[in-house]
Amino acid sequence: MSDEESGPPPLEAQLCYSIYSVGIAIQRIYKPLLDELGLTYPQYLVLNVLWLKDGQSVGAVAGALALESSTLTPMLKRLEAAGLIMRTRNPQSERQVLLTLTPDGKVMQSRAGCLAQALLEVSGQPPKALDDLNSHIRDLRDTLYAGMDGWQTPA
Repeated sequence: MSDEESGPPPLEAQLCYSIYSVGIAIQRIYKPLLDELGLTYPQYLVLNVLWLKDGQSVGAVAGALALESSTLTPMLKRLEAAGLIMRTRNPQSERQVLLTLTPDGKVMQSRAGCLAQALLEVSGQPPKALDDLNSHIRDLRDTLYAGMDGWQTPA
């Protein structure tokens, strides 16, 4: 058995670790800004989904973020308590909960624009380079999800 076959490659050679650690680094860049907004990173992601299209069901938001609906419930309660979203039953289907942004939740969108700028500044990369990298990573994600049973590609 060769050394290569005796175990996984070192972390720095593993794509999964590189993507994971970049995600952690980005969250660390965002954290002080999110703290000023009174948001956690997962709450920020939920708001992003609603900023794109308001009035979505919990299931649709969960699908867009590749999460289980039950994982979102505590976070949604906190966003509602903060006055950023409202949760209401769908009049056409009582089992479905709809999420809508409050006026404060809509205003938060313009306040959160600083996050992208912070990433650009710290990375030292031109916007085009980060856009291209993001496109390649999304393509990889979509390919991976297409090869898995029971999962939809997130938004």
